[in-house]
This record gives sequence, structure tokens and C-alpha cells, in this order.
Amino acid sequence: MKKLFAAALAAVMTLTAPLALAEDAVKVGLIGPLTGAAAIYGNAVANGAQIAVDELNAKGGLQLELNAQDDEHDPEKSINAYNNLLDWGAQMILGCVTTNPCIAVGAQAYEDRVFMLTPSASSVDVTADKDNVYQVCFTDPAQGTASAEYISEHKLANKVAVIYNNADAYSTGIYQTFDAKAKELGLEIVAVSTFTDETTDFSVQVTAAKEAGAELVFLPIYYTPASMILKQADTMGFKPTFFGVDGMDGILAIEGFDTSLAEGLMMLTPFAADAKDEKTASFVAKYEEKCGVVPNQFAADAYDGIYALAAACEKAGVTAETPVEEACDMLIAAFQEIQVEGLTGTMTWSDTGAVTKTPIAVVIKDGAYVSAE
Repeated sequence: MKKLFAAALAAVMTLTAPLALAEDAVKVGLIGPLTGAAAIYGNAVANGAQIAVDELNAKGGLQLELNAQDDEHDPEKSINAYNNLLDWGAQMILGCVTTNPCIAVGAQAYEDRVFMLTPSASSVDVTADKDNVYQVCFTDPAQGTASAEYISEHKLANKVAVIYNNADAYSTGIYQTFDAKAKELGLEIVAVSTFTDETTDFSVQVTAAKEAGAELVFLPIYYTPASMILKQADTMGFKPTFFGVDGMDGILAIEGFDTSLAEGLMMLTPFAADAKDEKTASFVAKYEEKCGVVPNQFAADAYDGIYALAAACEKAGVTAETPVEEACDMLIAAFQEIQVEGLTGTMTWSDTGAVTKTPIAVVIKDGAYVSAE
């Protein structure tokens, strides 16, 4: 695992400086956590985006240049990264990767009139009151609703517990719509427990779910706290079905984590690396060759994000000479007209910036993600 993680990190570090391209390349800035606790997300996004850029540039026609900047999943540092990219000459932003940095940068980009396409920041707060911020990922409300529907339709459980981060907009947003839809569908919510970013001991939350007789524990959270919950549940002999959302993707790549604890974990995601279609197989092969690991849905969303930006640029006529403010207005209009056939589905966008596509369910089996269908 250490070897694979090191390979992935080494691969992404080569992406933090822009490649030397012709002067007619459209400049795309990328902001995400390339180091720190959320680095699995940022590295996946940077790698997936670079593969897409390389493919597009090899085809001729529209040329792109990518510059990835590290924000360490910190809103203040994300603003610094954003300013660095504007100084470099970025005409649009692929990012941010995580929600709170994306909210911070989005507010500034709205004032500056810079177009943003986030591959993975799914909170509705990311796009609220901003016409220049679009999403490749599902919104938090959509994830919560779809999760409740899937659990109910597939009769995974009657008694459900929830553990979520009430200090995080992403986690809270998913929980709220999950709770409403679960109750509407007749699922019994037997325990709801919260935590914050500083929480490292989840014994209280796990005990509450266990004592309530939960058959399934819904975890609308990121993979790091989820790994701690799985460890403590195992210690307590508590073995419900665990069900997560897109923030769970990456749990198998945590250094030092016993992946057997995640066996049977389910999640909704727009991407399954074991899919047999030619497009997915080609992407997975390229990603494994470059990074030494199987790509997660963050990598796939970023790959699709680059193709979406390219399609919008071609639709609108954005070139390397287009001023950033003009490019923003042109891309806003184009995104409402394009349709992109991506790794993560067929995508269209509304004027709210939200994407429309269909999620799929995956389950961890023998240490790998496979389709649950």
C-alpha cells in the first residue's frame, strides 16, 4: 500500500507545474489538496484531469494547459492558490476539490468573473447565488435522496442509524435530504449521532447505533473519519451494513488502513472502475500505468470536467486570447447548451450550475470496488 500511495503521490507532483505548450493553449487552473489529510482526493483529480488534457492535446484542435495548485483542503490556502493561478494567467478554474475551499474561492471568483467547474464539491452552497460556478458531481441533496431511495428499493434495512459531521456543509447537506426522504419511504431512523472535524474517538456514536439495533449505518462523510468508525465498530463486534456517498471513495487507499474492515461497504458513486465499456477500460488502464493505482470517482469526475470545459470552449469559441471575464460569460452560456458523454454518465447542466446524471451503487468486495447491481 505504501508503494502504491508513493507512486500516486509522485505522479501527481509532476502535475503541479504547467507543461510547456504552444502560446495558443487555453489555460486551466486546478485547485485541490495535493498534500494533507484530503490529498487522496486532490491527487486523483489532478491525475484524472491531466490524462484528459493529454488526450485532447494529442488529438489536435483545441489545446489546453493545466496548472495544479495545492490548497491542503484549507479555505485560506485555496484563496492563495486561486491568486497564484490568476497571476499565471488562468482563464478558468477546475476546482476546488473540496467543499469549504470551493465556497471561499467561488465567492472571490464571482466578484472577479472567473468561471469555475468543480469536479467534486457537492454542497448547494458552492453554487448558491453565483452564476459562474458549475459542478460535475452530484449535489448533496441529490446524494441524500438517492441513497435513501436505493436503501429502500433494495430492502437493505429497516432500521437505520446515521453518523454525520455537523460542522461540515457537505455532510450536513446530505444528511438533511437523506433524513427527509428516508422518513417519507418508511425507513426507521433509530439513531442519529454527530461529530466535528476534531473528533477522533467515535465510540459514543458507534455505541448509539449498536444499542439502537441499527441494521445499516449511513455515513454521509469523508473517508478518514469513516475509517475510524469502521475500526471502532469492528472492535465492538458491531457488523451492520455501512453505506456511504462519494466522499467515501478513497478509503481503500488510506495508508495503514486494514481494508478488510471495509468489506461489504456500499456507496453511491457516478463511476465504477470495473465497468466494461471501452471508455472506462481505456481510462483505467492509462491511470494505472501513470499512477500505479486504480482511479476513484474523483479522478473520473475531473477527467469528465476537462472534457466538459473543452466542449464548452469549442461551443463558445473561447481561445487563448479570450480575456478571463469574457471567457466566464461565454462558458456560462455554453454550459447550458452542451451535453457531455463522460465516464460518469451523460451530463447536462441547468442555469443553477447543477449537473444531471444518474448514480450507480458499488460495494467493496475482496478489497476492490465492484458494481452492486
